[in-house]
Amino acid sequence: MKMEGVRRAVLVLLVGCWVSLVITRQALAAKHVVGGSQGWDESTNFDSWTSAQTFKVGDQLVFKYTQGLHSVVELAGEAAFKNCDIGTSIKSLGTGNDIVKLDKPGTRYFACGTLGHCGQGMKLKVTTIAGSAPSTPASSSSSSSSAASASAASPGFPGSASLVSPMVLVILCVFWVF
Repeated sequence: MKMEGVRRAVLVLLVGCWVSLVITRQALAAKHVVGGSQGWDESTNFDSWTSAQTFKVGDQLVFKYTQGLHSVVELAGEAAFKNCDIGTSIKSLGTGNDIVKLDKPGTRYFACGTLGHCGQGMKLKVTTIAGSAPSTPASSSSSSSSAASASAASPGFPGSASLVSPMVLVILCVFWVF
């Protein structure tokens, strides 16, 4: 009976460690408000904004815009992006506050689904890199980032860049139990 209590305690502790790891991973992910304070709008220079950012696996793109005036379509590839071929989109969003998770390394392409807007420059090419260090969008005047979007993108706690990897935390939890 006593051994069963120890096993139960170990299980509870491991579940607690797992929850802590999930929270830590989410805290390290950045939320990139597309276009900074201007948002997803024709007046934003998305090439300039994108070049001032670092996108990592686990980060999120947040598209903020007036619902009904704009939308977000994910394009299948570079050719569709260059030609503004929104008719072959692989995903369409239209809430005005759309969130896209960057879940793997590679390049993704987005455009406004409103006729003519992509041709006016309302398109975005995002290259996501692998990595577990926190992403922090650049906050220069050319990136049009507001203080609110910069604080939303940054984890906001000291030493976050040097946090112990989640696997090490699990190992420490297991050794602490035994």
